[in-house]
Order: sequence, then structure tokens, then C-alpha cells
Amino acid sequence: MAQTALQGNPVALSGDLPAVGSPAPDFKLVDKDLADKSLADFAGKKKLLNIVPSLDTPVCATSTKKFNEAMAAKTDAVALVVSADLPFAMGRFCGAEGVDNVIGLSMMRSRNFAKDYGVLIEDGPLAGITARAVVVLDADDKVVYTQLVPEITQEPDYEAALAAL
Repeated sequence: MAQTALQGNPVALSGDLPAVGSPAPDFKLVDKDLADKSLADFAGKKKLLNIVPSLDTPVCATSTKKFNEAMAAKTDAVALVVSADLPFAMGRFCGAEGVDNVIGLSMMRSRNFAKDYGVLIEDGPLAGITARAVVVLDADDKVVYTQLVPEITQEPDYEAALAAL
């Protein structure tokens, strides 16, 4: 099982990110309209999964805004921000910050996404939500890039993720 850190303290995760070259695990997450969404809802598009603990933290907000800006020119791809936040909170954040090129998806009904993607935090003060990670999928839902950010309080490698997309 993978590990990350929170302010230098080790944090155990539920597993490992999906391997590059493997099919992405399907998921059922909730959008701003409280509708269930799965990989099939984004069929035929490349996908950038920006997995964050909560949009109500500075680093999560920054990564979402940076990916939002980068996605403005991408017509063959979609960016999905996955967190434990309620869809209402995600909607407020996106509206207040002018974020309209990413889609917020909530784990409010299940933690299966976090378990299947190996990012569920199992101990410490953030137990039950996700570590910070980026997973990029091709249009056929094959994993082409992953990054588990080694310290939850650090930003992901935007350039590498966007290059993989």
C-alpha cells in the first residue's frame, strides 16, 4: 500500500494508484445536480482526474484553478475534480472562483472511488477522505499517467499531468 505524508507525518492509504497501462477502475460519483456519474459519461474523451482532499483548502483550490485555466483550450479532454466535498460546496467554490472548465465530482454517497484508486486515507486526522493525486486516462479509459503527491500540502506536477493529457 502506498503512503503519503501530512506535514511530514506518514499517512497510510488504502492501496496503490492504478498502474500505467491498466484500464481505469469505473466509478460512481455525484455531480452538482446530484446525478450519478461514471466513466461512461465521459466516453471518447481524455480525462484528467484531479483528486483532492477538499476544495476548502488553499492547495486544493489552487490546483483546481490551475487545471481549470489549462483546460480552457482542450476540446478533446475533460478535467474531473474528485473530493469528499458535498456537491453544493463544490458548486459554490466553482461559482465564486469562476471555475467552469472542470467538473466537480463528490464521493458523498460512497468511498469506493477512493478505495479503487488507492487514495483513501486510512489513518490520521484526514482519515476517510482522499490523498492528493492526479490520474490521466486516454479516450479509451486506459491509465497513461499517475502521480501520488508525496506531501498532501504540496501541489501536483501540473506540467507532467498536462503533457500526459
